[in-house]
Amino acid sequence: MLRGLADPLYERILRMQCLHIPPHIAIIQDGNRRFAKLRGLSRHVGHRAGADRTEEMLDWARELGVRHLTLYSFSTENFSRDREEVENLFALFKEKFERVASDPRVHRYGIRVSMVGDRRLLPRDLLGVIEQAEDATRNYGNFHLNIALAYGGRNEIVNAARVILQRVREGRCQPGDVNPTLVEECLHAGQRLPPVDLIIRTGNEYRTSNFLPWLASGHECAVYFCAPYWPVFRKIDLLRAVRVYSQRVDGIYY
Repeated sequence: MLRGLADPLYERILRMQCLHIPPHIAIIQDGNRRFAKLRGLSRHVGHRAGADRTEEMLDWARELGVRHLTLYSFSTENFSRDREEVENLFALFKEKFERVASDPRVHRYGIRVSMVGDRRLLPRDLLGVIEQAEDATRNYGNFHLNIALAYGGRNEIVNAARVILQRVREGRCQPGDVNPTLVEECLHAGQRLPPVDLIIRTGNEYRTSNFLPWLASGHECAVYFCAPYWPVFRKIDLLRAVRVYSQRVDGIYY
């Protein structure tokens, strides 16, 4: 009961301390499986709880004024998990992407949904609903939700190198033309994601797992690690992360 009274007050205090809002937040959503194991639940229940928290997070970020939110949902390494878990995850992703076109919030707030990752690695049926969601929101631009699926940081740079080499072969550019601007143009299939300002990782893990290395590490973004597993991540945790970013912008370190 006391927490129910204190949390809204603490949220207001934190919000006043967030003098700068990061335009682009990237989140490593860690801890779904450990959350489920702690409660004696199946991994699938943990992943679904995490997906539900993602929908809440979308509202929190948009209300704060964040413009780009990139979520690390499935890495290239995750393909090594057992077949049942991977299939359940793909079914969950498919369900959530199918709901995009009919979600009134998406159209009311002008949310553009995009996938970041290696599309060649995804099953055809999942890729189909992803492309439908992208097509349905292509003309929106008030808020950008980027879902990282079949994503690997080194893989994205390798793929960009392939694109550049192909351009050189075709005579569209010369080796001397290769510079950071060209590399950024070729990352993420030309989606032109902006630099990451803040990375958040949940689940008490203190590493960035090679997530968006060019846009995050390359631009020295702020990083916030926190203990809660993703399904129990709260708005308070988001505000604490934004406060860290705001303090960095102001050059304040504790």
